[in-house]
Amino acid sequence: MSRIHLGIMFKRVCTALSTLVVACVLASCAKLELTPDLLPLSKDTMMLLGKKGMDPQAPIFIRVFKEESELELWKQRADGRFYHLKTYPICNWSGEIGPKLKEGDRQAPEGFYSVSREQMNPDSKYHLAMNLGYPNAYDRAHGRTGEFLMIHGKCKSAGCYAMTDALMEEIYAIARDSFLGGNDTFEVHAYPFRMTEANMARRRDHPAYPFWSTLKEGYDYFELTRQLPAVAVCDRHYVVNIAMRGDLKQLNPTAACPAFRRPKPDPFRATGRGEADAEPGAKARPLPGGEAPALRSGLTRGMLPFSSLSVAPAR
Repeated sequence: MSRIHLGIMFKRVCTALSTLVVACVLASCAKLELTPDLLPLSKDTMMLLGKKGMDPQAPIFIRVFKEESELELWKQRADGRFYHLKTYPICNWSGEIGPKLKEGDRQAPEGFYSVSREQMNPDSKYHLAMNLGYPNAYDRAHGRTGEFLMIHGKCKSAGCYAMTDALMEEIYAIARDSFLGGNDTFEVHAYPFRMTEANMARRRDHPAYPFWSTLKEGYDYFELTRQLPAVAVCDRHYVVNIAMRGDLKQLNPTAACPAFRRPKPDPFRATGRGEADAEPGAKARPLPGGEAPALRSGLTRGMLPFSSLSVAPAR
């Protein structure tokens, strides 16, 4: 056989091998599955973001309400205000209304918390997780103990706020995309219930009422302005909507509060399109010693009996 014929055959073999390699690679890629922390947002959620004029990488804010078993997710728009994106049913939370006080009390935390990139856990045994940062400065000032208090998946709670895996994937993805936008942290405000005057009056005899009165200042500020209040801890108290020289986070949480001022809030003016209003939430959890709040349509909770839950902390 001539060298010319050998050259032609060699090219054909190389071409066939290249085609086979490409086909194998494509077949492998077709079977490749992304890990839960890398899943993109669904088309419907992306369309909702667009409809509400929200940048997927803009800052976010989360509010948690125990009694209503709801987690609200808010996104900041170009005007600096936060607008409601979605309300998710909390699948499970352990304990009762009231703050977490010590390791092992099975209470989910209440208070003002901050989540950084480092507090996001893509390898959690509870599917996906974000560490709330408990105990924060306020908790430590009161000698409260515990660790690994999370918002996570698996619908199992031993002091955490547990979501279904599918909902946790979306919440995690929204937070992840916000970090990709250059935001280093986002705030989580965890409340015992929606802190309306009526709900506060209903619980006026609860031992945690003085603590809740401080949390209500942060709740009211956001309800009025759709902006996050500056929150600091001094004299073993939360102080809300303050301005002073220096870094608020450097305050000694057990020392007397320094001189500060309270800037005048800038009230939010609704556009009339309803973006700032919360959607109907989850069915409320019946609480011992009191009736459950009125049920809301549209979402269900899927509570598991506490006796069947794992007591291992989320990591």
